[in-house]
Amino acid sequence: MSRFEIKMPKLGESITEGTIISWSVQVGNIIKEDDVLFEVNTAKVSAEIPSPVEGKVVEILFKEGDTVAVGTVVAIVDIGGENSGDESVAVVSKTASEETPQVKTVKTEEERWYSPVVLQLAREAGIQPEELDTIPGTGYQGRVSKKDIKSYIVRKQSAGTTTAQPAAEPSPQSVASVATQSVAIAPARSSAKPAVTPDVQRTVPASGIFSAEGVEVKEMDRVRKVIADHMVMSKHTSPHVTNVVEVDVTKLVKWRDKNKDAFLRREGVKLTYMPAITEAVAKALAAYPQVNVSVEGYNILFKKHINIGIAVSLNDGNLIVPVVRDADRLNLNGLAVAIDSLALKARDNKLMPDDISGGTFTITNFGTFKSLFGTPIINQPQVAILGVGYIEKKPAVIETPEGDVIAIRHKMYLSLSYDHRVVDGSLGGNFLYFIKDYLENWKE
Repeated sequence: MSRFEIKMPKLGESITEGTIISWSVQVGNIIKEDDVLFEVNTAKVSAEIPSPVEGKVVEILFKEGDTVAVGTVVAIVDIGGENSGDESVAVVSKTASEETPQVKTVKTEEERWYSPVVLQLAREAGIQPEELDTIPGTGYQGRVSKKDIKSYIVRKQSAGTTTAQPAAEPSPQSVASVATQSVAIAPARSSAKPAVTPDVQRTVPASGIFSAEGVEVKEMDRVRKVIADHMVMSKHTSPHVTNVVEVDVTKLVKWRDKNKDAFLRREGVKLTYMPAITEAVAKALAAYPQVNVSVEGYNILFKKHINIGIAVSLNDGNLIVPVVRDADRLNLNGLAVAIDSLALKARDNKLMPDDISGGTFTITNFGTFKSLFGTPIINQPQVAILGVGYIEKKPAVIETPEGDVIAIRHKMYLSLSYDHRVVDGSLGGNFLYFIKDYLENWKE
């Protein structure tokens, strides 16, 4: 037998592990190259992992729900080519498991998580979110797997009805079991005071929700935990310094107003200010390569590629930073399309590992929330991050050949946080002023 090891892939920077959500194969299955082996979920992305080889699955080393370190062998495939008699066994085994699923506890709508594959199949079948929430799941912690949604669609089409299958009522024992697995179970609201003492309340594990006397304790979700750890690590790693400048973007605003309609017709995406700001940052990074670096001990690593991350707020309140690769090689149209595409993929939970890795600098837009400016935290292992503020009209003194005049101008603040280990005030100030000058002299 010629053994091939399937390993847990690295799914983005700072990601060291992934949780196996579901297996698409079983021991004995014959697989082809690019067949989906399993679905994995990390703090940043969910992805289906394809097989790089064809052969026979001879061993699966981890079960659904296991969290596995990057680089660990999760399955063994025999690529020796001895396939006789195996296909029928694989099909029978798979069919048996489909006919007698062991339905696990169905979670509430707020707690349920769906993979991109499940959401896509549901959309294609015209299944609304409220109907999707009623489908019993056989995956890890009651999650709806691809097999579950496909089986449901087949049953629905066979019945010729649009009514959803009723969800299985969880027993008290199953609810208790799920609660011990860090799943939040919301208690019923009651005007009666809880029959537990404050000391007992403090011992309630943070893995669930506990309401008492105006206090509600809820464990962070997986993404928020990683964000929290990453931010604390960044503040401990880098001595942060933040510079702020005010930028007159009147020319940029007029240019956008003049071109946004034609741009939408031509490119199919809305023209925002972010492509112009990203272009300015890319030019600045090319002019000041000392900012396009990372630190490793006492070594400075200069990056050949200018890969700019754009922070995107997700619908669940979390944050992710997809990356525009080689931003310095893209024109304004290319940047606009790339940024819009990544933002849509982020909000639809369709980002792939390559979409969130390799960033060398990050931009975060405080102006989206109408904040004037902020002091952003560096996205490690980068050494600087740009915060973009809200654009507002202000009276300003303008120098003219006839003398100073007061005029209404469009102004915004830019804030640059940088790692003072390798970026000093002079470098940080010059870098930020380059961006300011580039935007203020935007060619209409």
